[in-house]
Amino acid sequence: MKRFTPKRIALALIAPVGAAIFSIIISSVAVLATHKSPFDAYKTMWQFGTQSSQLMEMLNIATPYYIAALAIALTFRAGLFNIGVEGQLRLGALFSAYIGAMFTLPPVLHILAIFIIAMTFGGLWASIAAYLKVRRGVSEVISTIMLNSMAGGLSAYLLSRHFTIKVAGSNNLETKQLPASAHVPSLKHLFSSFGIEGQHGSSVYGMFPIAICLGIAFWFIVNRTRFGFELRASGANPFAARVSGVNSKKMTFIALSASGAIAGLAGLPTVLGETYSYNLGFRAGIGFSAIAVALLGRNTASGMALSALLFGFLEVSSRALELIDIAPETYVIMQGSILLSSVIAYELVRRYKITLQSNEHAKALES
Repeated sequence: MKRFTPKRIALALIAPVGAAIFSIIISSVAVLATHKSPFDAYKTMWQFGTQSSQLMEMLNIATPYYIAALAIALTFRAGLFNIGVEGQLRLGALFSAYIGAMFTLPPVLHILAIFIIAMTFGGLWASIAAYLKVRRGVSEVISTIMLNSMAGGLSAYLLSRHFTIKVAGSNNLETKQLPASAHVPSLKHLFSSFGIEGQHGSSVYGMFPIAICLGIAFWFIVNRTRFGFELRASGANPFAARVSGVNSKKMTFIALSASGAIAGLAGLPTVLGETYSYNLGFRAGIGFSAIAVALLGRNTASGMALSALLFGFLEVSSRALELIDIAPETYVIMQGSILLSSVIAYELVRRYKITLQSNEHAKALES
């Protein structure tokens, strides 16, 4: 069991603290370039972002980020890189909204059926890359990037030509509205019981606790099951894993397909909690932002949760920058600097730990 020595605690804190300081410096330079005060920018963002309605919006933004990040982290643990989450979640949302509106079931069963539909189409789309990787040796990075483009075009074609329900006087394209049995209730009443009220009836998506459950399941499966051990083993060293009896190709196929299935759920918080259909306003870029969330969270369930909340807070609070004549896109620089500084800081600490361990082993051998 690892002992919590002062040196070990310091090494655990130096990376996030150093990354935070460095990212603040970079972000401040970006604000200064606009001839504005960084202090005023941060103060405005904090005051705006900590309002109850904005905190609710932060949770709504963080929920799909977190689910998509879990999908990406699963492949990271297997030594793979699923960049196709954006396309997988888009197709999962489209088909679940379209097929889910065709029937009616008791509420819980209807929602469960939609989950299965989203996971099925997300997983099937990811399995294309998995097959190409296992059978043809095609890099999953290349194939998932190409599949992203195909998913975008396919979803646009299906929505405009086959799935859309035309509404008189509206140019918006959307699928048929899901019946009430498919709606995931918001957490409005739960927050109201604690005296927290959002503006204009806003509340937190009902899939927020489901995302938490997915995070717990991810932690347990990856760290406390045989499957998780074989997954991590095949990712750390595929050749050693095969020698020890682990079928690394099988784990590759399962990891990518399962990642796509989880990604399929990332598009549902809005579909089941706000729009109740798939339309032209479906949010783009969730899968790409989730890559940063997974990297910043070090592919751990708790780390990605904090990372998703941070990205959600920055996205919401940055809207207030326009009030002091600062472009709200400045938060993109903040996100980038946080990610870059975190990756660099964690890598430096990792190399320092390896050096310390090597020195300790050398001293042990000498004695």
